[in-house]
Amino acid sequence: MLVYGSEAVIPAKVEIPSLRIIQDVGLDDAEWIRSRHEQLMPIDEKMMDAVCHGQLYQSRMTKAFNKKVKPRWFTPGQLVLKKIFPHQGEATGKFAPNWQGPYMVHRVLSEGAVILEKMDGRVSTKPINSDAIKKYYI
Repeated sequence: MLVYGSEAVIPAKVEIPSLRIIQDVGLDDAEWIRSRHEQLMPIDEKMMDAVCHGQLYQSRMTKAFNKKVKPRWFTPGQLVLKKIFPHQGEATGKFAPNWQGPYMVHRVLSEGAVILEKMDGRVSTKPINSDAIKKYYI
């Protein structure tokens, strides 16, 4: 028993099974690393295949999505209609209108947000997403 300061330390023999196997076989470090690397190569190839497949899938989905997306650009003074959402009070009944307005675009904000103005000149305080409005043609 060894004594360090006021604590007693009992030496114990600890064996790591994988190291014992390497010692029993008699492989040196370079051979062990090479054999371990050869075992891991098929796993790395499968992981790389999965990553490449995922990236190709994402690029195909992005391309397909971008084909159908039509960018909407609004300018101040342009006439638009605003979508009536199901949770709004105006959306009652089967034959209720889906759009309300016309409104005038008062200001265009970043990321597709728009501030609308009613036809009598009152400006809305809440911005609305450009996905919820469409151009109004007279």
